[in-house]
Amino acid sequence: MRAFILETIYEWSKKPYQKWFKKNTPWDITSKTLIQYPRDSLGFHLGCFLIKYNFSPQPKLENHDAFHVLTNTGISVSEEIAMQYYLLGNGKKSMYLFLVIFLGTLLYPDQIRCFKKAFQKGKSAYPFYQLDYKKLLGQPLQKIQNTFLITSL
Repeated sequence: MRAFILETIYEWSKKPYQKWFKKNTPWDITSKTLIQYPRDSLGFHLGCFLIKYNFSPQPKLENHDAFHVLTNTGISVSEEIAMQYYLLGNGKKSMYLFLVIFLGTLLYPDQIRCFKKAFQKGKSAYPFYQLDYKKLLGQPLQKIQNTFLITSL
């Protein structure tokens, strides 16, 4: 039930968030294009992530999927919340992030240790949340992770 609540809120809020709060330009790229990048690249791994979960890039929200790939985070609701904690630890601040953390903590108090661990991992990494990932699609994933000390969740 708690996952359903958060997923419903996400679906209701996604379009208004994209339209009114995200000011970046959509990448205008497909999963098929992404998997044509070199096999060790962020772009290739992002394409594989999208295909694995039967997703397509969401305009203006592409960085979110890049965060999944960089932190090796799954797509369950508790993993999504943990990733937001990771990003908060890394310095990211947004209304959406705070909303997810607030509601996620209320609905998943049993996961608080996991969330704290994710926050600490984000804090230990060099700030990476603000990078222009579209420009990094051709870069080796491992190189980005090593450069910014990004570890898996």
